[in-house]
Amino acid sequence: MQLSSTLLRFNEPETLKMAKLGRELRAKGIDIVDLSLGEPDFDTPQYIKDAAKKAIDENWSHYTPVAGYLDLREAICAKLKRDNGLAYTPDQIVVSTGAKQSIANAVISIIDPCDEVIIPTPYWVTYSEIVKLAQGKIVYVNALLKNGYKITPAELEGAITAKTKLFIFSSPCNPTGAVYTKDELKGLAAVFEKYPQVFIISDEIYEYINFAGTHESIAQFESLKNRVVLVNGLSKGFAMTGWRVGYIAAPVEIAKACDKVQGQFTSGTNSIAQRAAITALQADLAPTREMVKQFKLRREKVMELIKKIPLVECSAPDGAFYIFPEVNKYFGKKDGKTVISNADDLCMYLLNTAHVSTVTGKAFGQPNCIRISFANNMKNIEEGFKRIAEGLGKLV
Repeated sequence: MQLSSTLLRFNEPETLKMAKLGRELRAKGIDIVDLSLGEPDFDTPQYIKDAAKKAIDENWSHYTPVAGYLDLREAICAKLKRDNGLAYTPDQIVVSTGAKQSIANAVISIIDPCDEVIIPTPYWVTYSEIVKLAQGKIVYVNALLKNGYKITPAELEGAITAKTKLFIFSSPCNPTGAVYTKDELKGLAAVFEKYPQVFIISDEIYEYINFAGTHESIAQFESLKNRVVLVNGLSKGFAMTGWRVGYIAAPVEIAKACDKVQGQFTSGTNSIAQRAAITALQADLAPTREMVKQFKLRREKVMELIKKIPLVECSAPDGAFYIFPEVNKYFGKKDGKTVISNADDLCMYLLNTAHVSTVTGKAFGQPNCIRISFANNMKNIEEGFKRIAEGLGKLV
């Protein structure tokens, strides 16, 4: 069967692959502790679910505007003003079926074949694959553990060429949990001011899951605002992963372009999810703050547990719900039958032997690491790390 060569340009997300392998083992009766997926284990707050039920009863069951309901876009503008001090109008907002679609819309709208796209590593797995789909050329900038997995202005400027069209990053970062401070963003902004041809996609989906202080957006710098695409959504901060509601705030021209792209792919986002999203954005953030409080306790626990495992180096994340330890000192070791050559091997070893699912750092552009999620309850986290420690202890 001859299928499109487009399929050869990109890979299946490793995060979803590991989740699928875990499900397959679980279906065979094997007890798997899932520390791979980036999904809050909390349920959607009741008041948001009630809003969805009300929307069903009120017959919000018809096609929606491609960019989203006007009152939802107004609610997003109000949220951006309230939480971020950013002024946007509804015509600058496009609501999509998850932040992943928002990013895809923006990349497709901006990138032509051979345009260069700078992506700091480690990065979320989908950034590179969407750029490949758009036939852009990726320029990676390796952020180091010793620098908190954040790039410096000098490193950014060293990667920019006459062909650079776009820069994509996240703060808080998936997979490292790195959070850029205002001063650090100001340093990057000073570089971008020299290169007006470069657009910026700022993925802020983990905005609320921040252990370091106030969230800072690169969109706050007026000199850049006309080329920043701010990406956010409700999945992480409101425990609404399955509702699939993401959005961008961007210059009007980019918003219109994303509207055009989305109109040919999915049209408007689910009507009921949009009505619930309005309630989520307008309500008090107390449930979100409580969820973050629990994540902070888990963060403390995972750092305590990871420090007990030899040959592993790991920094404490300032945001999101992952740790990203360096595990390359285990490469070359074996348990008598399985040889660990790389992070891929280590993750498969932990899955098949320790029965814990993690994700290889190679998928995030850092082959010496693995990603471990603490978006799971404390009991499972403790059991998972116990199994990891025992599994690694068998390698010599």
